[in-house]
Amino acid sequence: MDIVPTPPSLPMPLRRQDPLMAKAEEMEAAFLAEMLGHTGLDRMEGDFGGGEGEGQFASFLRQEQARLMVAKGGIGLAEMIFKSMTEAARDPA
Repeated sequence: MDIVPTPPSLPMPLRRQDPLMAKAEEMEAAFLAEMLGHTGLDRMEGDFGGGEGEGQFASFLRQEQARLMVAKGGIGLAEMIFKSMTEAARDPA
């Protein structure tokens, strides 16, 4: 069984031009960075551990990994946030 990523609903040039989409992607990246922090994958022990410096800079690595995940399509959260924000902007109640 092959897993095929779902393509983004908006073409890439439009995604980069829309400030709402940029904010939605930032929110998805923040969510993914937080989730990556809870996996424990960045904690290395023993001779290969980075010590105190590794712990202090691990958040930067997680943020960049999350940003790259979103740039490659992410998990679809940015699209859902974007659609929700555009619908809310159209229907002010």
